[in-house]
Amino acid sequence: MLTVVGLDHVVLRTRNMDAMLEFYRDILGCPLDRVSKGLAGLVHLRAGSSLIDLLDVTRAEGPDATVGAAGERVDHICLQVGPISEADLLAHLDSHGIAHGDFAGRYGALGDGRTLYLTDPDGNGVELRIVEAR
Repeated sequence: MLTVVGLDHVVLRTRNMDAMLEFYRDILGCPLDRVSKGLAGLVHLRAGSSLIDLLDVTRAEGPDATVGAAGERVDHICLQVGPISEADLLAHLDSHGIAHGDFAGRYGALGDGRTLYLTDPDGNGVELRIVEAR
Protein backbone atom coordinates (compact mmCIF):
# COMPACT_ATOMS: atom_id res chain seq x y z
CA MET A 1 0.00 0.00 0.00
CA LEU A 2 1.22 3.48 -0.90
CA THR A 3 1.41 6.09 1.88
CA VAL A 4 1.22 9.84 1.24
CA VAL A 5 3.27 11.60 3.90
CA GLY A 6 2.90 15.20 2.76
CA LEU A 7 2.26 17.79 0.11
CA ASP A 8 5.58 18.73 -1.49
CA HIS A 9 4.47 21.54 -3.80
CA VAL A 10 1.78 23.02 -6.01
CA VAL A 11 2.65 24.63 -9.36
CA LEU A 12 0.47 27.58 -10.41
CA ARG A 13 0.61 29.02 -13.94
CA THR A 14 0.57 32.81 -14.25
CA ARG A 15 0.68 35.52 -16.88
CA ASN A 16 1.41 38.18 -14.22
CA MET A 17 4.39 37.15 -12.10
CA ASP A 18 4.67 40.54 -10.39
CA ALA A 19 1.10 40.41 -9.09
CA MET A 20 1.49 36.77 -7.99
CA LEU A 21 4.73 37.53 -6.15
CA GLU A 22 3.14 40.52 -4.45
CA PHE A 23 0.19 38.34 -3.35
CA TYR A 24 1.99 35.16 -2.21
CA ARG A 25 5.32 36.65 -1.05
CA ASP A 26 4.49 40.16 0.12
CA ILE A 27 0.89 39.82 1.34
CA LEU A 28 0.66 36.17 2.45
CA GLY A 29 4.28 35.98 3.64
CA CYS A 30 5.67 33.08 1.59
CA PRO A 31 9.41 33.82 1.33
CA LEU A 32 11.36 33.31 -1.87
CA ASP A 33 13.05 29.89 -1.74
CA ARG A 34 14.80 30.04 -5.12
CA VAL A 35 14.42 30.86 -8.81
CA SER A 36 14.82 27.82 -11.03
CA LYS A 37 17.87 27.78 -13.26
CA GLY A 38 16.60 24.88 -15.35
CA LEU A 39 13.16 26.15 -16.35
CA ALA A 40 12.63 29.76 -17.40
CA GLY A 41 9.99 31.56 -15.42
CA LEU A 42 9.74 29.18 -12.43
CA VAL A 43 9.88 30.71 -8.95
CA HIS A 44 9.73 28.64 -5.74
CA LEU A 45 8.11 30.19 -2.65
CA ARG A 46 8.27 28.54 0.77
CA ALA A 47 4.90 27.71 2.38
CA GLY A 48 5.87 26.07 5.67
CA SER A 49 7.34 22.68 4.83
CA SER A 50 5.89 22.85 1.29
CA LEU A 51 6.39 25.07 -1.75
CA ILE A 52 4.16 27.14 -3.99
CA ASP A 53 5.80 27.27 -7.40
CA LEU A 54 4.84 30.04 -9.80
CA LEU A 55 5.34 29.30 -13.50
CA ASP A 56 5.40 32.38 -15.73
CA VAL A 57 3.75 31.15 -18.94
CA THR A 58 4.99 34.24 -20.79
CA ARG A 59 8.60 33.03 -20.30
CA ALA A 60 8.18 29.24 -20.40
CA GLU A 61 8.47 27.14 -23.53
CA GLY A 62 6.58 24.16 -24.97
CA PRO A 63 3.61 22.78 -23.06
CA ASP A 64 4.63 24.77 -19.97
CA ALA A 65 3.82 27.98 -21.89
CA THR A 66 0.12 27.27 -22.17
CA VAL A 67 -2.95 27.64 -20.02
CA GLY A 68 -5.60 24.98 -20.59
CA ALA A 69 -8.60 25.63 -22.81
CA ALA A 70 -10.82 25.96 -19.72
CA GLY A 71 -8.37 28.48 -18.19
CA GLU A 72 -6.75 26.01 -15.81
CA ARG A 73 -4.12 27.67 -13.70
CA VAL A 74 -2.91 24.71 -11.60
CA ASP A 75 -0.19 22.86 -13.47
CA HIS A 76 0.18 19.97 -11.00
CA ILE A 77 0.49 18.95 -7.37
CA CYS A 78 3.39 16.95 -5.95
CA LEU A 79 2.82 14.42 -3.18
CA GLN A 80 5.52 13.00 -0.95
CA VAL A 81 5.14 9.21 -0.68
CA GLY A 82 7.04 6.50 1.10
CA PRO A 83 8.96 4.86 2.32
CA ILE A 84 9.02 2.80 -0.87
CA SER A 85 11.62 1.96 -3.50
CA GLU A 86 11.34 3.26 -7.06
CA ALA A 87 10.86 -0.31 -8.30
CA ASP A 88 8.08 -0.99 -5.79
CA LEU A 89 6.31 2.29 -6.63
CA LEU A 90 6.44 1.50 -10.35
CA ALA A 91 5.13 -2.03 -9.69
CA HIS A 92 2.31 -0.58 -7.55
CA LEU A 93 1.24 1.88 -10.26
CA ASP A 94 1.53 -0.76 -12.99
CA SER A 95 -0.57 -3.23 -10.97
CA HIS A 96 -3.38 -0.65 -10.96
CA GLY A 97 -3.00 0.18 -14.65
CA ILE A 98 -1.82 3.74 -13.95
CA ALA A 99 0.17 5.26 -16.83
CA HIS A 100 3.21 7.19 -15.62
CA GLY A 101 6.41 8.81 -16.76
CA ASP A 102 9.95 7.87 -15.80
CA PHE A 103 11.78 8.90 -12.65
CA ALA A 104 14.00 11.98 -12.98
CA GLY A 105 15.81 14.34 -10.64
CA ARG A 106 13.76 17.44 -9.79
CA TYR A 107 13.69 20.19 -7.16
CA GLY A 108 10.97 20.27 -4.50
CA ALA A 109 10.27 21.27 -0.91
CA LEU A 110 12.87 18.82 0.39
CA GLY A 111 15.53 19.88 -2.13
CA ASP A 112 16.60 17.77 -5.07
CA GLY A 113 15.00 14.35 -5.37
CA ARG A 114 13.65 11.72 -7.74
CA THR A 115 10.07 12.07 -8.94
CA LEU A 116 7.71 10.86 -11.65
CA TYR A 117 4.54 12.24 -13.22
CA LEU A 118 1.09 10.75 -13.78
CA THR A 119 -2.46 12.05 -14.11
CA ASP A 120 -5.52 11.47 -11.95
CA PRO A 121 -8.86 10.28 -13.42
CA ASP A 122 -9.90 13.88 -14.18
CA GLY A 123 -6.65 14.63 -16.00
CA ASN A 124 -4.97 16.65 -13.25
CA GLY A 125 -1.19 16.42 -13.14
CA VAL A 126 0.27 14.58 -10.15
CA GLU A 127 3.96 14.28 -9.34
CA LEU A 128 5.10 11.65 -6.83
CA ARG A 129 8.28 12.13 -4.80
CA ILE A 130 9.68 9.29 -2.74
CA VAL A 131 10.83 10.27 0.74
CA GLU A 132 12.60 8.31 3.43
CA ALA A 133 10.80 7.33 6.63
CA ARG A 134 10.57 10.23 9.07
